[in-house]
Amino acid sequence: MSRPAYLGKMLLHWCDACNVPVLGKQCGCGNRTKKVEVTPPGDIRPAFDYDIRRINSVSDKQFNAPLIPEGHLVVLNKAPYEDRMDEIIVDGEVLASIRFEIENCTWVLLPRLEGARRLFQGRERKELKKWVVIEQEIMPFILKKGASVLAPGVLDADPEIEKEDEVVVLIPSGEVVCCGRARLTGKEMLEEKRGNAVKPRWSAEPEAAKTLEPGRNWDDAVKANEKILDSMIEDAHAFIRNVSGSMDLKVSVSYSGGKDSLAVLQLVDETLDDYELMFADTGLEFPETLENVRKVAEYYGKTLRTASAGDSFWESIGVFGPPTMDTRWCCKICKLGPITRLIDENYEGGCLSFIGQRQYESHARSISKRVWKNPWVGNQVGASPIQEWTALHIWLYLFRTEAPYNPAYEKGYDRMGCWLCPSSSLSDFFQLEESHPELAKKLNSHLQAYAEKMGLSPEWVKYGLWRYKRYPKVLQELADKKEISLLPSQDAPKELQFEVATGYRPCKAGGISADGSFGQAIDIGGTLEESGMLSPAGKVSFIEGAASVAMGESRAQVFASGNVNGRSENEKTLKKLMRMVEFSVRRAVLCQGCGVCVGHCKHSAIEMKGKRAWIRDSCTHCGACIEVCPLVKFM
Repeated sequence: MSRPAYLGKMLLHWCDACNVPVLGKQCGCGNRTKKVEVTPPGDIRPAFDYDIRRINSVSDKQFNAPLIPEGHLVVLNKAPYEDRMDEIIVDGEVLASIRFEIENCTWVLLPRLEGARRLFQGRERKELKKWVVIEQEIMPFILKKGASVLAPGVLDADPEIEKEDEVVVLIPSGEVVCCGRARLTGKEMLEEKRGNAVKPRWSAEPEAAKTLEPGRNWDDAVKANEKILDSMIEDAHAFIRNVSGSMDLKVSVSYSGGKDSLAVLQLVDETLDDYELMFADTGLEFPETLENVRKVAEYYGKTLRTASAGDSFWESIGVFGPPTMDTRWCCKICKLGPITRLIDENYEGGCLSFIGQRQYESHARSISKRVWKNPWVGNQVGASPIQEWTALHIWLYLFRTEAPYNPAYEKGYDRMGCWLCPSSSLSDFFQLEESHPELAKKLNSHLQAYAEKMGLSPEWVKYGLWRYKRYPKVLQELADKKEISLLPSQDAPKELQFEVATGYRPCKAGGISADGSFGQAIDIGGTLEESGMLSPAGKVSFIEGAASVAMGESRAQVFASGNVNGRSENEKTLKKLMRMVEFSVRRAVLCQGCGVCVGHCKHSAIEMKGKRAWIRDSCTHCGACIEVCPLVKFM
């Protein structure tokens, strides 16, 4: 599981008197609030009706009872996990988590004690599911020593329980004492004389469920947070005035169709008269986003400047393969390039763009300044008035101003952007099949064709493995369990084309990065490693399915899929490294055994074997042999 990351202050509190979330220690009613302990980074947001229906649907399926009653505000907190996981907060209590489990491709509810009490206490146990009744005498071992529930201590259990199910543990009186995951089936719990029946995740002495008065809505929450919002808005207005007044640049708002950029647009509109809207249509936008952009421009009555990437993504995917979290070539082609051209064509001397960037979104954004110069889009100065806002600040502000937000948020998505972004969770792609089946079909068609071309299985597509070059441990284990190959299997090509995505984008960790692709599989362990052909480009190391080349502080990686990712402190050095890696791979795959390189190696580090050149470990990485190779000079 991913580690929690503190990207900003943990702000979620709750007013028991008003029964609403509050982003501070005092409610608008004057009462002190209590702090709600959620997992960092704590970027809390409202649950829409769709979210609540999904939670209750999963709860009904697992326990035969809904978790969330009508008339209660629900807040969600995205927690670190291999895929998507949200903590569910109602009445100021974290009732449960709901997460998408990759192996089964399904949502699972993980109740905490308060959630389990609401599900089970006051209901007839036989009408519910996934329950285990234990002897009261074994409670001290569970509560004080953290012991598992052993089979001999089980008095009764739902016979439908399967191994790894989430279960609720009760004592004979019907009170909840523990929640956890089953290690035996329900029948085995009753029949076995030994073994762990349940591994507890949460446990405590019995107590009554804590419910507060229902009937609150988001208008009530806005009112409770009014003073807090006023302070944040005032700071944002002052920031916008100061930044725009300090620069002799035309002002624009970069609008994406998402909630953050809409909040920025509303703030700018309240502060300035003279500004324009910019929208980059990547060709991969939700239909709701395109319609929302049109409505927003009309609503605010401002000039809308647009740039479209058209079909650039679909024209490039055959060369580069699917974009991954490590190699998002699509950002260069579909977003950054069009934005640069749009600014060049419409803003002589560049522009100041107010952008919806927040520190709670990622580590890179948490350390970003509020005003920055984009190293890739050199004609744009970016500024963020909402850097310290949580998602709940954003939503309360939008509810308060009645700004026209994107309706796709009400269809189960928590973020807007390209609908096939590899940084999306696997759950989003299953959600896409429900909300936009035509888009899901188009994506899967391309992914299946690529998988077949590279000798990869349909399961490689199903489990979202296409989104990675470096597979997390959990996905490596899943692939092993399901016998899914992660390495392409394809005959060595007779020709080798190499393309680098237009431009070299700034790297999140600092410096510059670039993505390239040969458009077909490369034999890493055989052809590249055995030939030693990468050595002239730099110091080389190999891991399964990838080779790494270091040239000073710069580094490039070649993957078995044929993709190449490079990083350096400056663009000039990076371009040189990418060229040397391209030439070296070309030599390794297509070497004709002419021997020209042997005579040009001053260190006698190259020898001929079977009409092919092989580079020994004594190579000094000077690169001289690369330049003289006919494959480099004439192809």
